[in-house]
Amino acid sequence: MVKQAKTYSDFVLCTVYEDIPADVVERAKDLILDLIAVSAAAHAIKASKLGRETAVRLFNSATEDDKARILFDGRTASIAGAAYAGATQIDNLDAHDGYSSAKGHAGCGLFPAVLAFAEKDVHFSGRDLLTSMVIGYEIGCRAGLALHGTVTDYHSSGAWISLAVAALGVRLNGADRNTLRHAIGIAEYYGPRSQMMREIDNPTMLHDGSGWGSMVGVVAAELALAGFEGAPAITIEGDSAAEYWRNLASDWLTSRQNIKLFPVCRWAHAPIQAALDLRSEHAISVNDIKRIEIHAFHEATRLAQDMPETTSKAQYSICYPVAAALTYGKLGAREVSGETFADPDIAKLVSLTAVAECPECNESFPQDRLGRTIIETRDGRRLDSGIVRAPGEHTNPVDRMGIIDKYREYVFPVLGCSRAKQIEETVFMLDRNDMLLNKLTDLLYPVIE
Repeated sequence: MVKQAKTYSDFVLCTVYEDIPADVVERAKDLILDLIAVSAAAHAIKASKLGRETAVRLFNSATEDDKARILFDGRTASIAGAAYAGATQIDNLDAHDGYSSAKGHAGCGLFPAVLAFAEKDVHFSGRDLLTSMVIGYEIGCRAGLALHGTVTDYHSSGAWISLAVAALGVRLNGADRNTLRHAIGIAEYYGPRSQMMREIDNPTMLHDGSGWGSMVGVVAAELALAGFEGAPAITIEGDSAAEYWRNLASDWLTSRQNIKLFPVCRWAHAPIQAALDLRSEHAISVNDIKRIEIHAFHEATRLAQDMPETTSKAQYSICYPVAAALTYGKLGAREVSGETFADPDIAKLVSLTAVAECPECNESFPQDRLGRTIIETRDGRRLDSGIVRAPGEHTNPVDRMGIIDKYREYVFPVLGCSRAKQIEETVFMLDRNDMLLNKLTDLLYPVIE
């Protein structure tokens, strides 16, 4: 086995809570709270419901030992089914964290998988959850970098979520390096290397492949634990991938996750923020606007540019979210839920919007999501935002209070104040010596009425 794979194995199997810097642990708590917020808010979305129903019908368990509860559902499936349902739910409200350099997400597939694995262990602690999530972020994000750096096609996040989940499955079952190697090989081979731009060009419920990635990771781990063999993972052991694994346990990517302030594809966030800035600075109303120009990097210009008919299309749009933000002065879960798809003011602004490719934005992608919005008013003004960075990057992070504000906005309407606050308090106490995970999961699994 080549050197970087051995380093990888040591990190996955031997890292303990005390090895993780305190600031990384604190950020992991923030990310967990954010994922819970998105999961709860996504509960009623059609794709989420279908994912849960499918998990219960088709991915259930024949034994009690392999059963796992489904987030905010009240029912059980197999460990793989619960991971699939939970990740599909989070993935279908595009408000969860991401890693810009890898052009995708890890947390949405990690969190429900770790919870499902943990159902086997009544002694699983809050510290175990934090440690597992950090290992998952570190492995998943590097696998994403390695994948995109060594192949020409742009694959969905499920392709590398599967590797991180498989690694955690082996770790949490106490297996050895050889089992880990096979699990990762299985996960890389079977992982959903979905063509991401196909989904961007034709927005559907497929989203970022996170549900399938999480499920494949669980299955890969279970197969390896049973003795199934997998070919070495090129993403980890290939010579061209070595550079992506050298800084494990020294450069913590968990702290580099972005936080989404808008529940749509991150590629649209800079133009949305630019539009909101112009609206606030110049007190613009819908009736003041004659024309809107959106300037963005190439991939962003391929987002949908007409009025959406579905929440999936709304989340993979560029003109609609900018128009909705200008109309309402904000862009939250309601604005992508379907309630505003027939709003004549939004439709009017969408019809007045043109999208153009921006060379400067192209040069900065994927490390930076840049954009620009220009508004021409009916009284002859041309209001130019200039180049704007998507808010919430790790270079200008959303702090804990900002994440709490987002959490409460998303969760209070669906869980109620009391349950939501109990979850919030519990998340920030996960690293207490006496904190068992069931103190959190007992709040997460009951069905949302």
